[in-house]
Amino acid sequence: MSKNIGLVPAKSMLPRAIRIVPYLTPEEVYQIADACNGRNKERDELLILTLFETGLRISEALDITPRKIGVYNEHSVLYVRGKGKKPRMVACPDNLAHRLKSYAFDRKLGLDDKIFKINRKRAWQIVKEAAENAKITKRVYPHLFRHSDAIERLRQTGNPKALQHHLGHSSTLMTMRYLSTLTAEDALRIEQEVRFDR
Repeated sequence: MSKNIGLVPAKSMLPRAIRIVPYLTPEEVYQIADACNGRNKERDELLILTLFETGLRISEALDITPRKIGVYNEHSVLYVRGKGKKPRMVACPDNLAHRLKSYAFDRKLGLDDKIFKINRKRAWQIVKEAAENAKITKRVYPHLFRHSDAIERLRQTGNPKALQHHLGHSSTLMTMRYLSTLTAEDALRIEQEVRFDR
């Protein structure tokens, strides 16, 4: 797998808002999820899918309980408390919500039992091991899935304000970094089509 090489150096003097954000493509994410193995394969795969398909911070994902999986406007949502204990509703694919509830039901979890009964250190290990099994050469860590979700949502919707609310950002700075990443990549692809033939 080729690495996403930042078009702007990380140590550049340019403002943070226009630095490129590292991320995984959906194909890479699903490769990592599929590479989970062992007796906790289902749990580990669900954790990776939850981080990517909802964009939750690792602390928010580890705090999910069956009670926090709900419905709004006929679609699944997660009720989370982010930084500063601020509550928000997060869009969750219906299929993922169904899998989370089935996983909790099969294990006879109570409404307030945490679905992922692991700590942050173990979550890091799970992600790292799965990425290695999938032969992903990028540096993979839990927060990278949040970046990846943000890039994919922005690519599909083109709505940075909605993304800001989805991620629970109080400032537009990080959202603008995601937008800058897509803009820089699109610009490069366009310019790479230019031909200088003699």
